[in-house]
This record gives sequence, C-alpha cells and structure tokens, in this order.
Amino acid sequence: MTRGVFMYSDTLPAPLDGDGGVDRWAEFRVDHPQERRALLRQLRDSSVPVNLSAPRGNALTTALWAVDDESLVFDAGASMPQVEALLEADEVVAVAYLESVKLQFDLHDLVLVRGARGATLKAAVPSDIYRFQRRHSYRVRTNERSAPVARLRHPAIAEMRLALRVMDVSVGGCALWLPDNVPPLVAGVALNDVEVTLDSDTRFVATMEVQHVSAMAPGRPGMRLGCEWILVPAAERSLQRYIDQAQKRRRMLSLD
Repeated sequence: MTRGVFMYSDTLPAPLDGDGGVDRWAEFRVDHPQERRALLRQLRDSSVPVNLSAPRGNALTTALWAVDDESLVFDAGASMPQVEALLEADEVVAVAYLESVKLQFDLHDLVLVRGARGATLKAAVPSDIYRFQRRHSYRVRTNERSAPVARLRHPAIAEMRLALRVMDVSVGGCALWLPDNVPPLVAGVALNDVEVTLDSDTRFVATMEVQHVSAMAPGRPGMRLGCEWILVPAAERSLQRYIDQAQKRRRMLSLD
C-alpha cells in the first residue's frame, strides 16, 4: 500500500512490460491519433527537454525540433558519443513532461542526419504514447449534482455512517465536504476502509489521511477536508484511469 500514485523518476522511463500477456498499462495509452499528434506538437512548440535513453544507461537530453505525419526530428547537438550509443541500441525510449503530465514513447528507425544547420536525430512517429499523471497536480472538479461519494464510518463514532460528497480528485488526494451537522474531524486523523465511488465504472476502497480542514466560501455551509490517499496498486490504477479520462474529455473538447 502506498501514498499517492506512481512515483516515477523525472527522466527514467516507467517499466511497461506486460504481465503474463496482459497489458496492464493500456489505460494510460493515448489511442486517438489526433491526440497523439497534438501532444507531439506541444512537445515541439514548448521546447521542453526530452530525455532519450537506452537499456544500458546511455542517455541524451535533447529537444523535439520537428513533427510531421511520418517522422520526428530531434536536435543531436554536439553530443556525438551519446548519439552514437543510442544509434547502436536495440531500444530507445523518450520521456518528457508537459506541465503535470509525463509522456513516454518508444523511438524506432532512429537515424543520424547531418545538415548545414547541424546534426539531427530522425525517428518514426510513435504508434503508442503513454501518459502518466504527476503527483499532486491535475485536479478533477466534480459536478455538484452528480458528485462522487465517499462512504465511511466516523473515526470517533463507530456507529455513525457517513456519505460525504467528493468535491475534487487528484492522484495525490481528494477534498470531501463535511456538513455542519456532522461531528467535526481534525487534521491528522486517518479514515479507514473508505468506499469511494467516482462514477459507475470507478469504485475502490481507500485509506485517507486528513491533511487540513478549512471553511467553505463565505455563505456556504460545511467544511472542506483536504485528504491524502493511501492506496493499493489496483485502486491507484483505477484512480489514474478516472483522472486520465477526465483530461482526455477536456482535451478533445479543446480540439473541436
């Protein structure tokens, strides 16, 4: 059981090996071609560092210079020893961050191209791109009319069952609304065996730790409980999938 979710290194690729033929990471794959192209263009336009690495530890930090329908072009710069090592590797993985999202994809058909402006690395456009949410980042604000619910026993009154509205969700934690007629909770208390229902497809049991308690906006009743997740791996994946789908809906709306 771990706090939060997926504590990957900033530059190392996440291990995406299958488990007995089951693709455990399918839910993090970007399936829509238009969305993949949009992410690659964001990498190009933002000039964020892209780390290219091979299994034996060879690595190169570069930038994505160009994207078209068939290929990617990276700056090779003056790092010829690292470039040569990557060209000889059987596998090269690219990792980059777009704000709170970690992108990872394999590079195939990697070749060195020398030109008047310098050397570049050319690779085929990846067929798979994986997205991983960084901890304590993107927050899904729920709809008040159909808000997710957390069901639990009051930690100080075992016979009192509560159904608290989940106000927002992130991979690091969530905010719960505590009505005025419920005995108060304090920061530091653990909420055990919480049954979380985010939507019809996303249900899991979690432990939460209350990190802070604050008043709602003026004129609004109740208190806001800021909680940190303590989750088992299956619940982590379910939560990540829920947040990922929320982000996908938001991005697809922006593409229309």
